[in-house]
Parts: sequence; C-alpha cells; structure tokens
Amino acid sequence: MSVTRSAITGVGGYLPDEVVTNTDLSKLVDTSDAWIIERTGIRERRRAAKDQATSDLAVEAARRALVASGRTAEEIDLIIVATTTPDLTFPATASIVQKKLGCPVAPAFDVQAVCSGFVYALSVADGFVARGLAKCALVIGAECMTRLLDFTDRGTCVLFGDGAGAVIMEPVAGRGDTHDTGLLGFALRCDGTKGDILYVDGGPSTTGTVGHLRMMGQQVFKNAVVNITEAVEACAASAGFKVSDVDWFVPHQANQRILAGVAARLGISEDKVVSTVAHHANTSAASIPLALAEAISDGRISKGQLVLVEAMGGGLTWGACAFRL
Repeated sequence: MSVTRSAITGVGGYLPDEVVTNTDLSKLVDTSDAWIIERTGIRERRRAAKDQATSDLAVEAARRALVASGRTAEEIDLIIVATTTPDLTFPATASIVQKKLGCPVAPAFDVQAVCSGFVYALSVADGFVARGLAKCALVIGAECMTRLLDFTDRGTCVLFGDGAGAVIMEPVAGRGDTHDTGLLGFALRCDGTKGDILYVDGGPSTTGTVGHLRMMGQQVFKNAVVNITEAVEACAASAGFKVSDVDWFVPHQANQRILAGVAARLGISEDKVVSTVAHHANTSAASIPLALAEAISDGRISKGQLVLVEAMGGGLTWGACAFRL
C-alpha cells in the first residue's frame, strides 16, 4: 500500500554567543558547579543578547535547516514555531519569522506546549504535509527561557538556557510500514490537573506581567519518568515497532537524571541516547531539534536510521514521536 509520509529533510540548530557557566551562577545564588553537575548534569547554558528576540534565534536555526535541506525561504509554505517565550503576545512569532526570512504568504502560527512544544508541532506539521496541504514545512522550537527566570531561585535558574532548532519537512512516498522514511507515529498527552507543579506565575489576562518560572522539582521528576515511558511505548506500538528497534533516542534535554531514568526504564542502552544538556541546559521546545542537529552534524545519526524523540513540559504536557530519516 502506497502512503505519503512527512520526512525531515534538513535540520539546523542555533545557540546564542554568551555562555553562562555554573560558576557564573554561583555568584548570583547559593549554588556551586559541583552541586549543579551532580543534580542535573548541566555545565553551562547560553543566554540571548539583550537585542535578540526568540524570532531572531528561530531565524538563525531556520536558515541552517534550509541549507541542510537544499531548500530556500521562497519554497516554505508552512511555518510552525513551538515556543513559550514569544516575541510579543501577538502577532505569532511564526509570522515574525516569516517576515524576517522573506517567506511567501502561507500559514504561519505558534504552538504552545512548553517543553513538549516541538513534539506537538511535528504532529501538526505532519497533518499538513502528509495530507498534501504543504510541500515544504518549516518547524521550529525556539526559546529565550532566561527571560522567565527568577535568579534568586537556585532550584530553577540553573536549569534553563536559550536556543533554537529547526527542521524542514517534505512529503515522501512510502509503503506504509516501519521501513518508510518519514514520521511513523505519535503519542501526545496532557494532564491539566498537574499544571501547578511547573508553570509561570504571570500572564496577560491574570497579572498583566510576564512572570517567573516556578517548579516543584521532585514532582516533575517523578511524573517525567513514568509519563514519558508510557508515551514512548504507546508511540512505538502505534507505529508498529519495538522500542528495542530504535537506533537513536533523542529525549528532551531537561536534566541528565531524567534522561538516564527514562532510558533505563525503557531498556535503551546509554550508547543510543543523545545527550546535549551539559552544554546548553534545558532550552524547552528547542532542546530536541538542537540535540538532533548536533547528532546529525557529528555523524552519530545518519540517513535511514530510526529515531525516537520525547518531551515533557508544563501543563503537564508530554509526548513522543518516531521517524526514520
């Protein structure tokens, strides 16, 4: 049976120039390099310049993804930006990216699922591309998370950084089995009753402010390991493969302990896990495409391999996606 899949044909990542080390943060809050590394695996993170907005980071990542795919901005006919730190309340950051890249008139909108945003955005783009509604989609995860941090709270300010990652998605023909190139399956979840364990305490219709990120770390950790495992297994089952068939596991880069905990629970060996959290921390919706871009660039992930990605973020939202490059 012939089917149309949406394939990732180019990936690009961008990190701002400014590096903020654990030692830098120890001068602002009661913490240390050793304390942060032991509990999170993070050694440094990036911070966007004062004159850099989320759209600026997104555009840089998009340009690199376009080069990798051999496409141009004029060919883009769908833009989806996953972000929880938009340039403005409106218009959507995607529309600003469209203008800055010089893309033609076409659908452009944001997806807000915090750290799960990129997985959600992939599923939305797949609906367009696989149904023939878009031929060259640009999907971006971009964040300026440092703008949401309370730098008196050592439990959160050490965890996050800024960055962006992007992919180009195009239609490809497949046979309808797990050997196809392209996106093979999804599992998306949300449990709004747990929204109070990871949230931002501000917003336009409540406080009229941006607010700061607040988190109950232990509760997030417990939910992450259990919930992500279930979503990954559901994703694999819906696509028709076993987790053991996966060539590479690219998790949301939140915390090295969570990465290790989920991989162990799923029975995925450490040498199949892509971990980049040490040098850019948790970049929310940007973390999966950033890790994917690095692993493709250094040759770990190659054409034809089966890749599994997952994330969990505020909401609580979580999900998993599988694709073959």
